[in-house]
Amino acid sequence: MFDRPRLIDLFRRRALKFGEFTLASGKKAGYYLDGKQITLHSEGLRLVSEGLLDLLADVDFQAIGGMSIGADPIIGGVLTAAAARGRELAGFLVRKEPKGHGTQRFIEGPVEPGSKVVIVDDVVTTGGSSLQAVDRILEFGCQVVLVVAIIDRLEGGEANFTARGLPLRSLLTITDFGLKPPT
Repeated sequence: MFDRPRLIDLFRRRALKFGEFTLASGKKAGYYLDGKQITLHSEGLRLVSEGLLDLLADVDFQAIGGMSIGADPIIGGVLTAAAARGRELAGFLVRKEPKGHGTQRFIEGPVEPGSKVVIVDDVVTTGGSSLQAVDRILEFGCQVVLVVAIIDRLEGGEANFTARGLPLRSLLTITDFGLKPPT
């Protein structure tokens, strides 16, 4: 099951880096949380997946997805954990660009128009990549009911989601690492 202190410890040891970084949002930061160091690690992905399913226990949804490549392992882990709990759930991946052959779609996976979906991301700063995923899945015809993240950096993402009428939930925030959001 979900062990929050263990997940925090894994992030501290494997994914939290200090230095000068430019984030996907374009912001400069003195630390970086490399979520893939956790989601591409067996124990880390198990902890994240169990934690997210617990976080979503009261949410009515049929599918979970997000921007490829960051959300890919999370989606696979959550689907596997859901199956172990006897819960049917679909996953989907949102491409940055449509596939150049075959279906030429932005959305991949067994999600259907009309489905209630959750958007997932590893680390949310401003929420830009998750909002791009929201736009794509709305165009596809789904209803986004929630955005979830492993970590919220507390740098405006929640406000950006709220402005779009979307709630945000996260397993952790930067305060779990003794860090403060910028003022």
